[in-house]
Amino acid sequence: MQNILKGFLEPASIAVVGASENTMKPGGKIVENLISKGYEGALFLLNPKAQTVQGKKAFASLAELPRTPDLVYIAIPAPLVGDTLAELGSMGVKRVIILSAGFGEINEKGRQEEKRLAEIADQYGMVILGPNCLGVMSPVHAGKFAGLLPEMKPDGLDFISGSGATVDILSEQAVSRGLFFNSFFTVGNSAQTGVDDVLALLDQDHTPQSPKHILLYMEKISSAEKLLNHARSLAQKGCVIAAIKSGVTEDGERAAASHTGAMAVTDTAVQALFDKAGIIRASSKLEMVDLASALVMAKGKFNGKRACVVTDAGGPGVMTTDELNRQGIKTPLFKPETQAKLAELLPPGAGVKNPVDLLPTRTPSQIAETMKIIAEMEAGNLDYILIQVGDPGFRDNWPVYEAILKSMETLDLPVFASFSTSISSGEALKKYRAKGKCHFEDEVSMARAVGRMANRPKIHPPKPDPVDYDKAKVAQILNGATGVVSPDKLRQVLMAAGIPTPKELIITTEQELKQAESTVPLPWVMKVVGPLHKTDLGGVVTNVSREAAGKTIERLMKIENAQGVMVQEQVQGIEVIMGLSRESGFGHLVAFGLGGVLAEALKDVRFGLSPLVPDEALTMINSIKALPVLKGYRGQPGMDLNRLADILTRVSLLARDVPQIKEMDINPLKGQAENLSAVDVRIIMD
Repeated sequence: MQNILKGFLEPASIAVVGASENTMKPGGKIVENLISKGYEGALFLLNPKAQTVQGKKAFASLAELPRTPDLVYIAIPAPLVGDTLAELGSMGVKRVIILSAGFGEINEKGRQEEKRLAEIADQYGMVILGPNCLGVMSPVHAGKFAGLLPEMKPDGLDFISGSGATVDILSEQAVSRGLFFNSFFTVGNSAQTGVDDVLALLDQDHTPQSPKHILLYMEKISSAEKLLNHARSLAQKGCVIAAIKSGVTEDGERAAASHTGAMAVTDTAVQALFDKAGIIRASSKLEMVDLASALVMAKGKFNGKRACVVTDAGGPGVMTTDELNRQGIKTPLFKPETQAKLAELLPPGAGVKNPVDLLPTRTPSQIAETMKIIAEMEAGNLDYILIQVGDPGFRDNWPVYEAILKSMETLDLPVFASFSTSISSGEALKKYRAKGKCHFEDEVSMARAVGRMANRPKIHPPKPDPVDYDKAKVAQILNGATGVVSPDKLRQVLMAAGIPTPKELIITTEQELKQAESTVPLPWVMKVVGPLHKTDLGGVVTNVSREAAGKTIERLMKIENAQGVMVQEQVQGIEVIMGLSRESGFGHLVAFGLGGVLAEALKDVRFGLSPLVPDEALTMINSIKALPVLKGYRGQPGMDLNRLADILTRVSLLARDVPQIKEMDINPLKGQAENLSAVDVRIIMD
């Protein structure tokens, strides 16, 4: 909706329904905050029992307002909210923030009332946040009724949260580290508008001047598709998103439900969604603050994998380097001429190879010159400089911080700073933060955040379907199918999708083995057709000779519910599994992992969200722990990973084109090099 976002962030007029003199109530505190933080627009305070509220004129009813306000806060008892919202809608109000609690977080009756609020809002074309909402804050107005009211800046972070308390606590931690915010959006119970909906507003109104770093805290995902589409769109516009999704364990789900009425989804589905959307996932507020600090210091250069470590103490330098290497960030050895230049500058005993150990006697000028030498002489070999300094107690640390500030502002390479002595250097750090810069308090957290930033999920644009993938034919074959798909249809589907299979034939009697001899090369794998869990029933026999085939078919046909026996070419090589499972609200998850009996024991499986493109499939394959096995080991030939990615892509497209697929398993897909075959396949339809 046009200009909806601007009216939340830059309203020319605000009305507070339930404005109060009592600043211990939300309706009183919100008024106090708006006034004390200098809101300059028109402020309409609604209170039928007072002529003034906190020194400002009060209105007895909405009908008395001189004009329709851009933004309205509701802070009245829950039973009165619905009728008030309807009256606001009839007046033409388009934006409402409901602070009132007592809805879905309480009981089923409250949840039903939330549905009514959403229906009223939709009827009048309104956007509502809440109920049970903390409010919205921007550089223009401090429209939240509790917690810290930090200085907001247009180039700060945007933070959208399903929890008001999380906004307050995280902002305390962030501001203490020198971070700034542009906006706080809290959505409360999300009766109509969730975190993903607000993200959509940020996307729709995004300009080159908009903030490039967005933080999300979610207890529920209203629309996975909306979150995916707008997160990807923002990523393509240069934004980086970090997010926490809570309520993904059984106990966490119960806690989330009691808080906001949220329903949890599996952690696997959330991770797959975030990976596809390009969202960096955080697990705590501190981790989120670390990620935000890295993003701000990166100056838009997020993708490097080479770093230099500068320190004034050996131990922290070693730990920083270790963590960078764990994150896949290299710390390359400096060129001899760089080392020589640093050795001229620094005292004997200083480290000059990378890491650079300045020693505790470092001076501001040594720090400034060291950073300059590195940035100029190693520019083509580095992407980041990470500096860690403490306070050895020899002199005031402020000149040291000044030198680092200057390096941050003047060098082309991004500089990340960790200051380990927050108490000893307390006064100096205040001056540093006053200059508008943020910092870390731990060097390992800094290195981890830089690694998470550089290794964040990448957006892969859509690509044409693979050659020989027949979308229409796949849909036609499975049209109307229910339950377990028959072997005959299964083979047709795999052929239409371009998924390779071994030669095979289904028979029911020993007399038909002659036909199998001319069709399927020996030795054979023989499998009972009909029962689902063949292996558990002894329904799979490998390495069957022609002589043993007769007795084998006789035994397999005696298994309960046997409909036939599949005689299949025996494929040699490594085994992997891949498949599909539908996750409510998310679509289909695509699974890939090591196959055979080890698959379940090791749980070395990766998941993506359908549909995949080959690059996404290859990323999944390369991320499993058993990758060296797939590449070949101890003289054993491996699999062609690009061919493997092609097949995994084709499997994912089946879910896109036939959403009625409930489950699909290929266990195993087996072979060597490019010669891969789906040996055992099962599809279950709704």
